[in-house]
Parts: sequence; structure tokens; C-alpha cells
Amino acid sequence: MKHSFIDQYCDLDSFIHRLDPRTKFVASLAFILAVLLTPAGKWWMFVFYFLIVLGLLIFSRLPPTYALKRSLAVIPFVLLIAIFIPFFKEGEIAGSYNIWLWKISVTYSGLFVLANVVAKAWLCILCLILLSSTTKLTELLRGLQQLGVPQAIVLILSFMYRYIFVLMDEAMRMQQAYQSRDIGGSLLRRLKTFGNMIGALFIRSYERGERIYAAMVSRGFDGQVRILNPLRLKGADVFFGVVFGVLLMSPYIILLVQ
Repeated sequence: MKHSFIDQYCDLDSFIHRLDPRTKFVASLAFILAVLLTPAGKWWMFVFYFLIVLGLLIFSRLPPTYALKRSLAVIPFVLLIAIFIPFFKEGEIAGSYNIWLWKISVTYSGLFVLANVVAKAWLCILCLILLSSTTKLTELLRGLQQLGVPQAIVLILSFMYRYIFVLMDEAMRMQQAYQSRDIGGSLLRRLKTFGNMIGALFIRSYERGERIYAAMVSRGFDGQVRILNPLRLKGADVFFGVVFGVLLMSPYIILLVQ
């Protein structure tokens, strides 16, 4: 079974794809930091940052619908966390609702905060989609290692990327076996069956991890990953970093001038 939902378009040929993964990672962190530090209510800054991401998406030849669908898929999780802000934030009441025995009020200040949280989260998600879609995870991990990220984190991410597809295949085979033997039954019986499947998948994953670790240790693994061809910064990386940094700082410069 083939899975390509993580870095589906990382093999495209564009200027963004050819940049050093360290350049893209640092630029993504800088973009997220700039978005998070944007003062509340500065909607023109949010539009400016959105235009930057949109330009990079077009420049990298990624399908716009692909980035939009992936970003909208995460928005419900953001709303699940921030949806209660309008109900608990003090201020002028925008509306009141009676739910059974409770009277819940929504304030304008709460809606204002919610809109800012959703806007910032969406821009950050778009930036991460751009990073993951234009960089192979193996190259990104090499870049993180050369940037000094702790070796344990790099190893965990690399094993996650290597074996998440194996576990998905295992789960799909179990699901196929279950569907071929399913004879119906109550909801409780189905939930019990799915619980057993999850438990079996966990045990198989744990045992596979133990076998893999034993095989690595028997071959001399000491916790260090050696890189034969280290990454090297090029002139294009320096040019992109300078231009991108100036674009990120320009809204704050305008605010200082005002």
C-alpha cells in the first residue's frame, strides 16, 4: 500500500524546493513568530502575511486547492480550543442564548479575540504546509541535526516517518480482516471489537520497536546518526533569507514610523 500524505509534492522542481532545508525551517519559524507577535486587530498585517504565503505557494507550484484543504482540515481543532473564548470574555454583550437552565452570553471582545486566534492559527498552518510540502522529511531532519536540535528528537521524528506507513498498513490489514468477518451486532459489540484491534495494534507496534532496536544495537548503533554529505548554504539561500526577513519586518517598521 502506498501513502504520500505527508510530503506528497516534495519532488516538484521550483526555487523553493531547491532551497536548503535549514533556510526554509528558520524562515518558517521567523514567519510564525512574526504572525504570533502581530498586535490584535491589525488585519492589514494578517492580509500582508497571507499574501506572502500565497505568493510562496504559487512560486513553489503547489496546487492551491491542496494547501487550502489541508489548512481547513486543522481549523476545527483550533475552533475546538478557542470556541469558548466569546462566552467567557468580559465586555459588551453581542447576544444571549438559553441552553436548558443556563443563560450564555457572547461578547464582542470575545468574538474579536476568537477572530485573531483563528487568523493567526490559519496563517501558521499554511506556513507549515508550505514547509512540509516543499521539503523531504529526511532532508529536513538532516537540517535539524546540523542546526543543533537534540539527537533524541531527530531520531524520534525519523522513526515516526519511517514506520508510520508500516503501522498504517498493519491497521488497514486488520480493518480489512475485520470487515471480511463482520456479521453485524450491537454498537457495544463493535466498540469492543475496535478496542481489541487498537490494543493488538499497540502490542504489535511495541514488539516491532523492540525487534528493531535489538537489530540496530547488534549492528553497532550508538545513538548517533552519521551524515556522509552535509548540507551547504548557497547564494540562493542567503538571497531568500534576506528578502524574506525584510518582508517580515516591513509591517513592524511601518508601525514604528506611525
